[in-house]
Amino acid sequence: MSRVLAGAGGRVGEEVQVEQGPSGPAEFWRGQTRYVVGELLDSWVETAPWWQTDAAGRGGASAELVATRQVWRVEAVRAGRSRMSFAGVFDLSWEPTGNQWLLVRVHD
Repeated sequence: MSRVLAGAGGRVGEEVQVEQGPSGPAEFWRGQTRYVVGELLDSWVETAPWWQTDAAGRGGASAELVATRQVWRVEAVRAGRSRMSFAGVFDLSWEPTGNQWLLVRVHD
């Protein structure tokens, strides 16, 4: 099962700080908690659904809606914990239009 996280203003995702490695996120901070990425499971590019409205309430294919974002699915552990004792799967997204990283899904 997975949870899609809701951010401020109806935005999908919660802002996180990410340190990148050579092939994607190496660690990220969710609030005061640091997570260390153990394995990159997958990555892909997404666009927003065409039927959604943009921030101004307009429908159609605005630049914001057709902008792509890169998503990485990673297995990560809280810093200081053993990988075997507590590992989670997280989807992290780089949002170029907002110049920010978002945690968009947590998989149980």
